[in-house]
Amino acid sequence: MSARGRRSRRNGLCDGYHSSTGISETHGNRQRELPGAHGDALRALEERDARKAQIVELRFFGGLTLEEIAEVLGVAPITVSREWAKARAWLHREVAGARRT
Repeated sequence: MSARGRRSRRNGLCDGYHSSTGISETHGNRQRELPGAHGDALRALEERDARKAQIVELRFFGGLTLEEIAEVLGVAPITVSREWAKARAWLHREVAGARRT
């Protein structure tokens, strides 16, 4: 596990972490705790593309590296890198659009 992942566990951001899978038991509930536009945007992303939402949750809440996420999901690291970039851009547009309204 990376230093970032260990720090997340130490700070309670990844309670119930399973080192064998790299998945937190609580990561799926975290998006409901995000305030306002951020939570709405992550829920909308999950409806649109569940894998991108899962990557965001594992990266943001689980503190996993892109390589660790690739291992958990069983895909190539470059795939995770591309989807992470697309998810970040999509979330940014959604949150920025919500702030304007």
